[in-house]
Amino acid sequence: MTDLPNLRIERVDATEPLLEDWRHVHNVIVPPAAMDLDEVRERAGRNHLEVAYLDDVLVGCTTVRPPTDDTATATVIARVLPAHRHQGLGEQLYVRALAQARELGARRIETVVLAANTEGLRFAERHGFVEFDRYTLPGESALWIDLRLA
Repeated sequence: MTDLPNLRIERVDATEPLLEDWRHVHNVIVPPAAMDLDEVRERAGRNHLEVAYLDDVLVGCTTVRPPTDDTATATVIARVLPAHRHQGLGEQLYVRALAQARELGARRIETVVLAANTEGLRFAERHGFVEFDRYTLPGESALWIDLRLA
C-alpha cells in the first residue's frame, strides 16, 4: 500500500459539513439506502464514521460498527467515490477501519455490500471476505450481500 501524503481523514462528529460529506458519499455509493442528515447524525452517535479528502477534495468515507454481541463482531465498510477509485484510497480506508474495529475489541469482521456495487464486492473478496448471506429488506428490491473476513 502506498501512502498518499495528501490524504486527510476526519472523524465525523456533530459538525454539519462532515455529516453532509459522509452522507454524500454514502448516498452516491448506496442509493437504495439514501439517508438524510438526521439519520447520519444518529448513525454517527453509535458508529465510528470518517470522511476522506485528497487535498481538499472529498473522495470517500468509512463506517465501523463496533462489536455489540457475544461474538465480538464488528462491521467495516469503506466507500470511495467512483471518480477516485483505483488509486489506493480504498485500501488505505479499509486498513484504517479494520484497525479501528480491532481496537474496539472485534474478533470477527464483517462487511455489507449492495449487490449492484460489483466493484465493492470484488474489493471485499480480494481482501479475504467470503459471502455468507444475501437478502432484500422488507418492502425493498435492492439485494444486499453480507460477507465475513475469513
